[in-house]
Amino acid sequence: MLPEAITIRELATLMRRTPIDVIKELMKNGVMANINQQIDFDTAAIIAEEMGFTVEAEQAPEPELPEPVVAETHKGGYSEEEYARLPLRPPVVTVLGHVDHGKTSLLDAIRQTAVALGEVGGITQHIGAYQVEKQGKLITFLDTPGHEAFTAMRARGAKVTDLAVLVVAADDGVMPQTLEAIDHARAAQVPIIVALNKIDRENANPDLVKQQLAEADLVVEDYGGNVICVPVSAKQRTGIENLLEMVLLVAEMADLRANPDRPARGAVIESRLDRARGPLATLLVQDGTLRTGDALVIGGIAGRVRAMFDYKGERLDVAPPSTPVVVLGLPDVPEAGSTFEVADDEKVARAAAAEYAQAHRTSAEQAPARPMTLEEIYARAAEGQIKALNLILKVDVQGSIEPIENSLTRLGDENLKVRLLLKGTGNISESDVSLAIASNAIVIGFSVQVDPAAARLAEANGVDIRTYDIIYRLTEDIEKALKGLLEPVYRDVTIGHAEVRATFRIPKIGTIAGSMVTDGTAARNARVRVLRAGQPLHEGRVASLRRFTEDVREVAPGHECGVGVEGFDAFEVGDVLEFYRKERVS
Repeated sequence: MLPEAITIRELATLMRRTPIDVIKELMKNGVMANINQQIDFDTAAIIAEEMGFTVEAEQAPEPELPEPVVAETHKGGYSEEEYARLPLRPPVVTVLGHVDHGKTSLLDAIRQTAVALGEVGGITQHIGAYQVEKQGKLITFLDTPGHEAFTAMRARGAKVTDLAVLVVAADDGVMPQTLEAIDHARAAQVPIIVALNKIDRENANPDLVKQQLAEADLVVEDYGGNVICVPVSAKQRTGIENLLEMVLLVAEMADLRANPDRPARGAVIESRLDRARGPLATLLVQDGTLRTGDALVIGGIAGRVRAMFDYKGERLDVAPPSTPVVVLGLPDVPEAGSTFEVADDEKVARAAAAEYAQAHRTSAEQAPARPMTLEEIYARAAEGQIKALNLILKVDVQGSIEPIENSLTRLGDENLKVRLLLKGTGNISESDVSLAIASNAIVIGFSVQVDPAAARLAEANGVDIRTYDIIYRLTEDIEKALKGLLEPVYRDVTIGHAEVRATFRIPKIGTIAGSMVTDGTAARNARVRVLRAGQPLHEGRVASLRRFTEDVREVAPGHECGVGVEGFDAFEVGDVLEFYRKERVS
């Protein structure tokens, strides 16, 4: 049984023959290929039949529908029957896109075009969220700085967005940040509406942009897909009404409901300390109704709602679902992205906050919460905690994405599948790690580096980053993880550095680096990395370590020593020797 495409290694394994035999048979048929190269079904079938096998094509599996995570997220614990009886609530919309594609201009145009009638003088204060009215219905917009802030809120547990509007400039097209915004919105599993901005420009090319979006697997309706695309001009304020109508249409299809008759719960959109009024928090009510005088619990903070203001700066007494409000009365500034609930009274609120603070402190002392590692995948799947392995893939060149993706998507079974949240080129960045934190994903790099800031963020949050230079090792590790066979991982721990001050040639031994230990320790039983101008030249074991004429086990900072490295003698004055050990990652 053969699939539509298969690598030579996999074909050889199926036939229980060596890859060399398969490559020889291909060469007889005029096909030159390497062991990891994919061949199509027809070619594989010819080779297999010539080697004595009968071939049949694998039946394509039934397409799997995505898990209804969005519905579960927004149903807030209600059963299907209870949810169906609840009244509708306004949709909460986040605007994402490339930094200079007109995101802010579009938000300004929406505010000026559709803010509820009767307001004079525009928005009187910025609270990070506001509401507009269309066809007698309200829409709540979150004014986030970008997709990283959007994902950071998800990482802290605040799943606030019902719909994402992706702003793409018609004269510029899809940019790297556009692709990142798409991946972040997909990871949140919210519907996407494309706002094709700047269509008034002479060099606007909407068809090219739609084609680029299709290449990013975001197929608009004009191209036979199901993604709504609305041409707009924020500058001329055209298309804004149509965009809002489409938002209401998608919201209607999503059937967004909430219970206004229960105590409020929701998320903190942003917070700050005001000199005159003290701690201020912008809250988004997601379920229930928030009232002046309610006792609030936000993590380890407890307080009372002394006053509430809407996006126009007007005082409110009640805030129904999907309403953003600024709240006064908290004793401290809460963290943006944290969630809030209304307690029965202030005493209960203080007790709940104290309990949360104690639990948080105890868990932090015992073991910091961390995302899943590749070694833990199988165990968590066996316990029923997960059904998909979320991966973020970064590669060196675009051409590497397709073969790796094809290899990964074939792995797993009905109980545990591989799910690519993001696939792109370039080094692993902070944005990738933020997405991994929010989505409990593992970051995979192929022939790329990890940015220092991303490495620090990953280490602080326990995100598993794996880098590879060979495709089959990457796929082998993922397959072993899915089967529970992955071996322990070791990481390099730097123990010291030394600078080469002189070189000495010793007969029958080789070149010795006369060095000064600048920090840490130079150790005889360590491994060493030779760096020149910051770039690694060679890695190997320490062959010899001497102080004057004596062999020593280690050398402290500020002391000179002679260092020999296995398999390397091309030292130059100014080279840096980095001593390290391999430690098992627990």
